[in-house]
Amino acid sequence: MPRKKATLFEDSLEELEQLVEQMEQGDLSLEESLKSFERGVKLTGTCQKALQDAEQKIQILLEKNGKQTLEPFNDE
Repeated sequence: MPRKKATLFEDSLEELEQLVEQMEQGDLSLEESLKSFERGVKLTGTCQKALQDAEQKIQILLEKNGKQTLEPFNDE
């Protein structure tokens, strides 16, 4: 059974957080750091794609309900 996009996003984000934590500790060799960085770039792309897909779905739902404008989110 294929993984849901939300699960893929959450798993990718968690792995990315772990990679950043490992790299910040400074205990990785240069080769390990480069591999971690490369993996991190791929995970970031996966997360960005999932967020873009979610934004498109929200836009479609709003348009179907007659509300065609998105308002900026302010989390302060």
